[in-house]
Amino acid sequence: MTRNGQRLLMVIDDDPAQRRLISVIAARRSWRTIFADDVDSALETLATPEGLALDAILLDHRFPDTETELAGLIAALRRNRPALPLLMLTADGSVAQAVAAMRAGASDFLVKPLVPERLLSALDAAAGAGDTGELRPLAEKLSMPLAFDEVVGSAPQFRAALAIAAKAARARVPVLVEGESGVGKEVLAEAIHAASPRARRQMVHFNCGAIPANQIESALFGHEKGAFPGAFERRIGRFEEADGSTLFLDEVGEMPLAVQAKLLDAIVSGEVRPIGASYARSVDVRVIAATNRTLADEVEAERFREDLYYRLNVVQLTIPPLRERPGDVAPLARHLLARIGRQPGLRQLGITDDALALLAGYDWPGNVRQLQNALFRAAVLCEGDALTRADFPQIAQLSDEETIRRPAPVRPTEAGVTLFRPDGNLRALDEIEADVIRLAIGHYRGRMSEVARRLGIGRSTLYRKLGELGIDQSAA
Repeated sequence: MTRNGQRLLMVIDDDPAQRRLISVIAARRSWRTIFADDVDSALETLATPEGLALDAILLDHRFPDTETELAGLIAALRRNRPALPLLMLTADGSVAQAVAAMRAGASDFLVKPLVPERLLSALDAAAGAGDTGELRPLAEKLSMPLAFDEVVGSAPQFRAALAIAAKAARARVPVLVEGESGVGKEVLAEAIHAASPRARRQMVHFNCGAIPANQIESALFGHEKGAFPGAFERRIGRFEEADGSTLFLDEVGEMPLAVQAKLLDAIVSGEVRPIGASYARSVDVRVIAATNRTLADEVEAERFREDLYYRLNVVQLTIPPLRERPGDVAPLARHLLARIGRQPGLRQLGITDDALALLAGYDWPGNVRQLQNALFRAAVLCEGDALTRADFPQIAQLSDEETIRRPAPVRPTEAGVTLFRPDGNLRALDEIEADVIRLAIGHYRGRMSEVARRLGIGRSTLYRKLGELGIDQSAA
């Protein structure tokens, strides 16, 4: 680490604009950035005192024609600093290129346009402040829209959100999807679009957090030639591109207040006015917005317009984080692994019970996206026919460390309700019901009116069940 707590990043890139962008983003995490125009100059820098102090390398490379050439470039860097995190940045987001980069020795793989959140997460991981190994936030490679019946998840809160989404799909009304990063907000938006009358046209994506604040208005609404310095030609905005289709506004909470006002006007009027234009064009656009923030809190803090919030929030969906639905991890893992196996350069793999148990016991701070990335990395590097616990060494290590740090949970004095018999089969429903009633009687100290109210049944029904199930009223 360099002095004053700064870390040092070397960017191998000859594009001045890209250099400035990376430098500004990295500075948010106290990274200082140095630059090299090509691999040869980077190798020279590695031999200097400053090069010896490096904490990570970011290689912006127009991929060679062959995997062998790519491997040669990475190997040259690796020979000098084998343990140094090496991040790849490319305009080609294909799965084949991700596989090639990772097999060649890249630590991580990021896709242009560079999303600040992705770069910062990758730098955190390189610094050891975030997830490591297969937990590094690879940019999503599997761009495969799903229909509602293909979306995996059985947790009640998740299924409830899915049911609301399915009902809203055929309407034109805006939808607001809230949830932590990586929970699958974009997947749900794609499913809504696919089930709508607009499905014949592709959904238009716009990430409000991936574009500099001073460029969002132009990118979203377009501009006329000469509207501002640098506007050398007329540009169509994403809103106009989405005419007759769906516009997905990802990370809408990042949108500047001035642009929020124009977005509100476009939604209300159904018209778009490019920057510098003397006209407005009518558009038919269905808006689905997503955010990893709680927009109601952003409104309270005056960082988001209240009137726009209510316009976007006609239908609200909240996707629970993966740690709140651990029962979904195993089916999700199998489903994602099957889809990964259909990608170029990869093959179908199984997954063992010990690996599934490990994955199900992890908290997944990066949610479904992190699970997908962990499976993707493991599948790329796996030499057998099935993934095992050994294919997720960093997750195993982090899980063990978390178990040591985590205090023993405080258990209620009442016994829990066991759902399974010792042989692994489910217990009979009346046995489970009897245990629930006994638990409730003990918890509420025999106050039968409260027991009935909490169980959602009448007192007469409760007393009838006591008799049918042979439960003593004083049960604890």
